[in-house]
Amino acid sequence: AGPPRLALPSKGRMAEDTLSLLKSCQLSVRKPNPRQYVAEMPAVPELEVWFQRASDIVRRLQYGDVDLGFLGYDMFHEFAYGNDDLIIVHDALKYGGCHLALGVPTKGDFADVHTIEDLKQMGWTKENPLKVVTGYQNTARNFFAENGMADSVLLLAADGALEAAPYMGCADIILDLVSTGTTMRENNLKEIVGGRVIESEGVMVASKRALKERPGLLEIVKEMLERVEAHLKASDYFLVTTNIRAQSEGEVAKLMLDKGLGGLQGPTVSSVYSSAIRSQNLFAASVVVRRKALHDTIKALRSIGGTGVLVSELTYIFDEEPWRWTELLKKLED
Repeated sequence: AGPPRLALPSKGRMAEDTLSLLKSCQLSVRKPNPRQYVAEMPAVPELEVWFQRASDIVRRLQYGDVDLGFLGYDMFHEFAYGNDDLIIVHDALKYGGCHLALGVPTKGDFADVHTIEDLKQMGWTKENPLKVVTGYQNTARNFFAENGMADSVLLLAADGALEAAPYMGCADIILDLVSTGTTMRENNLKEIVGGRVIESEGVMVASKRALKERPGLLEIVKEMLERVEAHLKASDYFLVTTNIRAQSEGEVAKLMLDKGLGGLQGPTVSSVYSSAIRSQNLFAASVVVRRKALHDTIKALRSIGGTGVLVSELTYIFDEEPWRWTELLKKLED
C-alpha cells in the first residue's frame, strides 16, 4: 500500500554523489526538514524518498518497505546475496568507484606473499586458520571458497579501522574497500595478485516484485532510467562547432568524414548567414566527439580550414530507447 518509495544513502560521499547525479538529471531531492529521513522529488511528485544507511537500503528492499534504491555495488553484492527478487536496473552510475580487496601485511611472515597462491601455500588449516577481518562476510566466504580455502579461513567481523587489525594481532589480513590505496599503504598493508574480489561503483537497484505489482512504479523507473542514461552518456562527449569555407554542404561533410569526424550519426552542416544574406561559401559544421578525442578533433578541423572552433558541454543524449530499459523488461519476464 502507499506510493512508490525510493531509498537513498543517508550520509557520506556516496550520499553526496547520488544527490549530485540526481540533480544533474533534473531529479533534485528536496528535504524540508534536515532532521527527518523522508524527502520528496518535485520532478516525480508521486515518489516518496527515504534516506537510509547503505546496508539498510538492501534490507528495506527485501522487506518490501521501499521499491527502488541507489547504493554501492559492494553493499548490494554483500547484503542481497541469494535474493532473486532484487535486481540491478543500472550497473554503472560513474561515481563511488572502488574495489574490494585483500590487505596483506608488508612485513613479517607475509613479506614474501605477493599472490593469492603465495597466501594459500602458507599452510593454513582448520586448526590454524587464516584470520581475516572484514565487514563483508558473505562476499569473503564466497571468495575464499572459490579459491579452495573455505576450511582454512576464520572470518572476523568489524565495521571500521580494519587496517589496524593485523598489527594489533586481531587478524592476519583484512578484506576491505580500496579507493586510492593510500590508507592501506600508510598502514603497511599491500594488495596481492588475485586478491581483488569485486569492482564497485554506484548502482540503481529495485525489487522485481514491486516493479511488477506496484501501480505506476515501472513508469517512474523508465523516466528515471532515461534521464540518468542520457545524462551519463552526454558526460562522455563534447559538441564541437566550426566554420569552414567550401563550395557546398556535401563538400564539407566529405572533408570531415575523410578525417574520421563522423560523430554519432554524421556531421551536421548548414550555411552561415550574415544580416539575412547568405555568406558565400561559408558553412557551419557541428559534430559530437568523445572528450578524450577533443584536441585531435580540433587539429583535424583546422587542417581542413576550420576556424572559430566552439566547444560546448552536453547535458543529455537521448537514444530512441535505453538498452538497459530493454534488459530490465527481459528480467521482469523471468
